[in-house]
Amino acid sequence: MSAVPACAAPGVYKPRHPQASPLFRLVSDHFRAFHAAYEEHFAQAYGDWRPVVREVADKFLACGVLEHGFARVRCSACTHEYLLAFSCKARYFCPSCHAKRLALWTLWLEESLLVPEVPHRQIVLTIPKRLRTWCLYRRSLLGDLARVAARTVTAAVRALTREPTLAVGIVGCIQTHGSLANWHPHIHMIATDGGFRADGTFVPWPAHDTAPLTEAFRRAVLGLFVRRGPFEREDAAAMLAWPHSGFHVHDAVLVPDGDMAFALRLARYCARNPVSLERLEYKPSARQVRYRSDKADGPTAGTETVDPLEFLARVTAHIPNKHQVMTRYYGYYANRVRGPRKRREDLPAGPPPVAAPVPLALREARRRWAELLRQIFEVDPLRCPKCGAEMGIVACITERAVIDRILDHLRRTRESARGPPRASRRTPPRRARQPA
Repeated sequence: MSAVPACAAPGVYKPRHPQASPLFRLVSDHFRAFHAAYEEHFAQAYGDWRPVVREVADKFLACGVLEHGFARVRCSACTHEYLLAFSCKARYFCPSCHAKRLALWTLWLEESLLVPEVPHRQIVLTIPKRLRTWCLYRRSLLGDLARVAARTVTAAVRALTREPTLAVGIVGCIQTHGSLANWHPHIHMIATDGGFRADGTFVPWPAHDTAPLTEAFRRAVLGLFVRRGPFEREDAAAMLAWPHSGFHVHDAVLVPDGDMAFALRLARYCARNPVSLERLEYKPSARQVRYRSDKADGPTAGTETVDPLEFLARVTAHIPNKHQVMTRYYGYYANRVRGPRKRREDLPAGPPPVAAPVPLALREARRRWAELLRQIFEVDPLRCPKCGAEMGIVACITERAVIDRILDHLRRTRESARGPPRASRRTPPRRARQPA
């Protein structure tokens, strides 16, 4: 979605209708049956049942639904008000809440992390099918894969530049889904196309072939699986002898320096939600789910039709465990080095600053939920639709009895405003037949 021009006034916020979403109807219709059948039909393919799946599903079914609580938003100028339903804030499942997270995250990337003066590169590292199942049963391997991938890329940049102490800035996104929402763990990276010396000088990554990088990644991952226990050394040696290893590294997408908009689009793609509502079709009468791939060719292209319970097992597998970190920062972008570097840059004798600091008031203002929705949907939820004045939240309603009274009052108000149903002019009312 294109950005709103600075001179254009944002549109009026219109509450969404989550019950109309195909994913909402699918979860509402089949989640209970899916939970009951999981141990018998899906545990062997997708691992033991995880309580976080039920917790996320319950929150998702309450997300955006007024009956589960809301905030009252009122205009101070004309007293117009409306109700804003609470959101679930679930990760990697609710498309609406995940989009808000991405908007907040990319704002932070732009303001506080990415260095716009240097080029970046998207790097995608994939593993063979034999290793993907282990990551499903032992999800801690996902974080280990991200660390191995970051170390491999950093070593490749240092080797080609002959700078053994370069700090490569890496944002690593652990992505577990494929084009058809299938289990396909791989690593997406937004990395600086080179590295930084201790004095702040940026050294570009020379032109290179990905074959040596792929081989280094393969050997590092197999070594990881031997150390962590899934494989014996003989298993790793046998996989090294495969003519087609199943490992792949792609780094052909370059972000020129200064093109922050392209870098942020790539970041949103790397951390996108596993389910796309635009490609999902749910037919309750036929008990079918149709999901369209985002690829035009290849083995995962086209549209797949699956059973609703099977599709729920597939998409809930991508829900991360509690406190599982899916986005990680390494090298120049690592959390442990950003703070000392900023303090060092504040000194007069230090190196020039990498990025201009953002005032705290502006950063906090842009994090408000109103600003997020303005970024995502090009609308302003705090703009009065009647007079255009600024609105404010006057109350948050969470008690069930109060919620029911307010919603019942609104329903009766709407019905009285419509008035009694009128008879059609084309069809006269029927009269009782007179006895002969």
